[in-house]
Amino acid sequence: MARKRYDDEETEASHDRWLISYADFITLLFAFFVVMYAISVVNTGKYKALSDALGDAFGGRPEVPQAGSTIEQLPLTNLIARKRLDAARRERERLNTLARELNASLAPLVKNGQVRVTQTGRGVTVEINAKVLFEEGQAVLGNEARATLGTVASLLKNDPHAIQVEGHTDKLPIANSAFPSNWELSSVRASSVVRLFIDSGVAAERLTAVGHAANQPVAPNTDEAGRVRNRRVAVTILAGSSM
Repeated sequence: MARKRYDDEETEASHDRWLISYADFITLLFAFFVVMYAISVVNTGKYKALSDALGDAFGGRPEVPQAGSTIEQLPLTNLIARKRLDAARRERERLNTLARELNASLAPLVKNGQVRVTQTGRGVTVEINAKVLFEEGQAVLGNEARATLGTVASLLKNDPHAIQVEGHTDKLPIANSAFPSNWELSSVRASSVVRLFIDSGVAAERLTAVGHAANQPVAPNTDEAGRVRNRRVAVTILAGSSM
């Protein structure tokens, strides 16, 4: 009986040997399909996937060739991010330079508070008190106003950015044959500045005229000092808006 049990165990073991060959065949078949898939489109990412798959199948991972340091081999997302950062840096430098030039050219008016040059994320804004440009309740530019705006135009005519000119009034109502309300007065004042810029060589397609009436005050309208502040024309060189 002991002899018979030994023979039975040996026979059962021999019957299971085919599983080893089958497992080897499946492994090789898997590796074959991985290779066929990988070579359909050759790139570094798929080569790495192939290498990892073969390494897992055969107990080791081959080294992936190291990419060179050329720009063409950098990930596309890194290139895009770098280009955007460079463009943003150049934009800031251009606007910083323009703000300095405007401050220097309008220094006397800046010093006495009639002109303010500010820089924000929107762009560079030159805010000019209306009494520098217009008679009270009027929208015709005088000679001094033309000289002041001509200085601004000379710095802007070769600049690529879009420009928005905004007219603002105080809250006191106006009603005459020329301007039924502050809306018309603020809009025509902005248009007068735009026309002077065009005559001074600034491309018309870069310019926009907007009238806000009394809806965007920068000071309270409760006293004359505040109303004087609110009567203004703002020329904004728009950041990121190159023609």
